[in-house]
Amino acid sequence: MQNQKHLFDLSENIIYLNGAYMAPQLKSVTKAGLESVARKGQPNTILPDDFFTDKEILKQRFATLIHAPDYRNVVSIPSVSYGIANAANNVPIQKGDEILLVDEQFPSNVYVWQELAKKKEATIKIIKPPQTFENRGAKWNQNILAAITPKTAVIALAQVHWADGTLFDLKTIREKATQSNAMLVIDGTQSVGAFPFSIQEIEPDVLICGGYKWLLGPYSIGMAYYSDAFNNGTPIEHNWMNRYNSQDFTGLTKYEDRYHEKAARYAVGEASNFVLTPMMIKAIDQLIQWQPKNIQDYCTKISAHAVNELRDLGCFIENDLHRAHHLLGVYFPEHLDVDKLKTKLKQENIIVSFRGNAMRISPNVYNSEADFDQLLKCFKSIL
Repeated sequence: MQNQKHLFDLSENIIYLNGAYMAPQLKSVTKAGLESVARKGQPNTILPDDFFTDKEILKQRFATLIHAPDYRNVVSIPSVSYGIANAANNVPIQKGDEILLVDEQFPSNVYVWQELAKKKEATIKIIKPPQTFENRGAKWNQNILAAITPKTAVIALAQVHWADGTLFDLKTIREKATQSNAMLVIDGTQSVGAFPFSIQEIEPDVLICGGYKWLLGPYSIGMAYYSDAFNNGTPIEHNWMNRYNSQDFTGLTKYEDRYHEKAARYAVGEASNFVLTPMMIKAIDQLIQWQPKNIQDYCTKISAHAVNELRDLGCFIENDLHRAHHLLGVYFPEHLDVDKLKTKLKQENIIVSFRGNAMRISPNVYNSEADFDQLLKCFKSIL
């Protein structure tokens, strides 16, 4: 894998290490969007078949990316909260059941579970990391496994923690969840596209992904996978396109109780989205060509020296085996002046995020080892 910055609309004057906030756009994706916007000016060119063709192609592409055996389990969604809401609307929750979440999880995968727990008189159980940094990732995973009991109905978490990149062992969590008949709902927004994910290996009940981060797509579109356990569920909205025989525009007032196959009922209304759908297809096509494993390996290569140097400077960065390499959290030593560091980064046009107690660095294929060298210089200049 080589540096791919030339394929992105990124200014040469900045060092963008903030893909976990929002990905820069591929030039090919921008081109697809502009062409799609212009097409709406001539609506006579948009035919009835066009309402269905591209959205089916997008489902197939995403299924390929996540190794889903059947693309009919995939739908497009407008946001993570929308996709999670469909899941929460259909998981079997009884009074006294437990819903497991990890500490400081992104709110789109928290609020809906809090509401469901209130409604069903269930309990939210927050799994916290250890208080010390020693073996933090491994112990956090152990805490999750230990918390899964016969009372557990749902485990809702990410593949990697959005604030610091801690990697959760989804395969082992899935095995323990199966023993307790618990459902596994994954927010893949901060990993899928840059970190390998296989439906066949992990077997989640639900996978939800926002499109504008590691999927390299536009804002306000995402992708969702719902297992066959949801085939007969109730969606949070009822739109005409998801119903059987909706391709027949002359018969739309012959109202249908039947849905299209499998997860189709969970797709957002106007899923054809003649602007965002072609853009998302272009982005996922590129990711399939690159392959997430290669992206992860590239991020590992360009960040390795800087990670070791930062550790030598007294920063904590999670053990390499228990974190992602496209998203990492840097916890500072007590003597480091964080405000001074933020000022220096701004002066040097180095863009990162600060989440909780960590500085979040999130590179991708448009970054280089030289970008990390510049970041290191900022650290060393204030110590």
